[in-house]
Amino acid sequence: MTEGLSTEVCERLCDALPRAATVDAALGHIESARRALLGPGLLTVNLNATAPGDPPDEVQLQRLWSSDPQAYPVAGRKRKTLTPWTQQLLLRAEVFVGEGEAALAEVFDDHALIAALGLRAVVNVPLLEDGRCAATFNVLGTRARWTPQEIALVRLLALLATPWVLRARRDVRASELPGSRPPFTVA
Repeated sequence: MTEGLSTEVCERLCDALPRAATVDAALGHIESARRALLGPGLLTVNLNATAPGDPPDEVQLQRLWSSDPQAYPVAGRKRKTLTPWTQQLLLRAEVFVGEGEAALAEVFDDHALIAALGLRAVVNVPLLEDGRCAATFNVLGTRARWTPQEIALVRLLALLATPWVLRARRDVRASELPGSRPPFTVA
């Protein structure tokens, strides 16, 4: 990454993001910047879809956005039990950095798909609403290790995504009311 490229990419993102009309457009702009600054990889955003009636030792996640919808379709759901990863990311709302196949296999049930896509490292950033994890911003890369600057960049991109994702989360919740239509199509 060169200084000129970083400035150009950031300027494009700063110009495009405020003009985005939808969460899909906003996350598309953020993904373009991520790809330009960090190279090949995957970006997904998952909503914390845990409901009051769900078991207390489980967290429900629903995918809101994916840069690779064939491998990771939008609206896909997964149930996570309480593990050190879920406690760190989803309950304590702390960033998780995982590097290498062993670390990914320890955390993700779909580690074989992740490896098949050539992805070897992850940064999961909690997106907060009222101090709690409302969603996760998940960047996977082909690199074996993240630099501190790359982790900081992922965190900044997550911060830019937060208002868009929280708005979409409110729309999803509103769509769950009787007679409402979902804000996105279930694949």
